[in-house]
Amino acid sequence: CGLLVLVSWIMCILNSLLQSLMMLRLSFCSHLHIPHFFCELSDVVQLACSDTFLNNLVIYFAAVLLGGGPFAGILYSYSKIVSSILRISSALGKYKAFS
Repeated sequence: CGLLVLVSWIMCILNSLLQSLMMLRLSFCSHLHIPHFFCELSDVVQLACSDTFLNNLVIYFAAVLLGGGPFAGILYSYSKIVSSILRISSALGKYKAFS
């Protein structure tokens, strides 16, 4: 459990560091007014005066990686559970396991 928490913290820190470093390469116009106090990353990227293609690419790649990785792990886990249940020889055992 501790290792899972540690890995999730490290992934969050690395993602935040990556996004922060990607923001450093952008240039912003001098007179910008943000009407709210919470700045979402995609909103701040849209305010940049320089090219934001690489930033958008990194944002979408990180979202797919951080969302798709755990989803693939969950699907793999459930497929292993279902395959082990299907290897049970008796019909009553399968019924009990699926219920």
